[in-house]
Amino acid sequence: MRKEHDFLGELEIPDEAYYGVQTMRAMENFRITGYTADPMFIKALGLVKKAAALANMSVGNLRKEKGIALVQACDDVISGRMNDQFPTDPIQGGAGTSFNMNVNEVICNRALEILGRPRGDYAYISPNNHANMSQSTNDVIPTAIRVCALLRAEELILALSKLASSFEHKGEEFKDVLKIGRTHLQDAVPITLGLEFKAYASSVRRRIVRIRRSCELLHTINMGATAVGTGLNANPEYIKEVCEQLALVTGDNFNTADNLVDATSNTDIFTDLSASLRVTALSLIKIVNDLRLMASGPRAGFHEINLPPRQPGSSIMPGKVNPVIPEVVDQTCYQVIGNDLVVTMGVENGQFQLNVMEPVMAFNIFNSFRFLTNAVNTLRTHCVDGITANQDQCQAWLDKSVGIVTALLPHIGYETCCAMAKEALATNRNIKELLIERKVLSEHDLNIILAPEQMTKPGVAGNELLKKVTRGDSALARGEKS
Repeated sequence: MRKEHDFLGELEIPDEAYYGVQTMRAMENFRITGYTADPMFIKALGLVKKAAALANMSVGNLRKEKGIALVQACDDVISGRMNDQFPTDPIQGGAGTSFNMNVNEVICNRALEILGRPRGDYAYISPNNHANMSQSTNDVIPTAIRVCALLRAEELILALSKLASSFEHKGEEFKDVLKIGRTHLQDAVPITLGLEFKAYASSVRRRIVRIRRSCELLHTINMGATAVGTGLNANPEYIKEVCEQLALVTGDNFNTADNLVDATSNTDIFTDLSASLRVTALSLIKIVNDLRLMASGPRAGFHEINLPPRQPGSSIMPGKVNPVIPEVVDQTCYQVIGNDLVVTMGVENGQFQLNVMEPVMAFNIFNSFRFLTNAVNTLRTHCVDGITANQDQCQAWLDKSVGIVTALLPHIGYETCCAMAKEALATNRNIKELLIERKVLSEHDLNIILAPEQMTKPGVAGNELLKKVTRGDSALARGEKS
């Protein structure tokens, strides 16, 4: 053990630990979730600290020897090799001060080790004087949250892009599978299974656009604002340089906020970000519930598609297979929706020059990104890619439906369509057979009007047939209808 002190007193720290006394206090104070920081957030903290060290060296605030050692220590944090040195609970008081001091202590002690000095030799390299030079928790933590969110967003966007491509591929595969459409959970006009799946692809791609738009504001940072946005202890050259260095070390574009007081005290951009994840969750719920309904049965449901069997579905019913992947996606999305409420309440509860609820906001935003990314990848690989169509069942439901009568409106009129639909429902007859039997239309003309390519595109189904009526060379024109 080694002894370290802060202005509250002295504590013993394990010799092998890179963290120090303030991290130990956080471990004692915040035993809330049982979790530790998101690994990507640790990486983001390392990137922010590296940018600060480089900027301080560049403007002459930090001696080169110490600065280079701090940068090397930051690289070790960024690589993930030191993740076990970040034991602080993600939900904590102090607006993230424990996170900031945890990374300051780890970087300092690693830098001391690089220079051949003992851990805890803070007279030479200090967590507060050197790792935190020109900084405050109140600009480091908001900036690191933004960097982490941008990194997590790219993972989710990639997962959503792949899911959209899978739906598009299935749309092509199912483009000739005609089925009954449904509105209000009732039979509607025909559609193809391919069109349904391509609509899912379009919905997913729209979510990507929304997420990217909500991420745009994350590129505005408040580094150099220090405690309340006034920039105390951070000279103008540093403020400009640290933004440029962060862009270099992350490979992303950042700009300093025009109003640092606003950027330090207000966290409304996180509601926009979290809302984009909530809406993504809502879209996914709609899609997977459609899949569950289409796959329902197999004998007493719709059974229009087959989902890949992933596991036995019951401990008591032999042969039962449940739609477990859509079910787990639903549950994940419910959690994301709940996370969004926490973020909303956290943003609302900021007072004066700082919102101290940033740790719980970050915890829920990062979880939403991770959960959604994992759920989307699971949905694609374990479900969508393996879906097959039951074309015969789709055709059977279509043949039994009276919804196809809508395509006949331009040919036989609304009143006749209503009469035929009513009789088909009352007698449980196939409406196509009934139309032929009543000589409303010939089988030849029905085959033209009710062809899949006619009923599933804009325009009047059987439009060419209507043209023949005017020439007198169709069954309709020859008076075969009653």
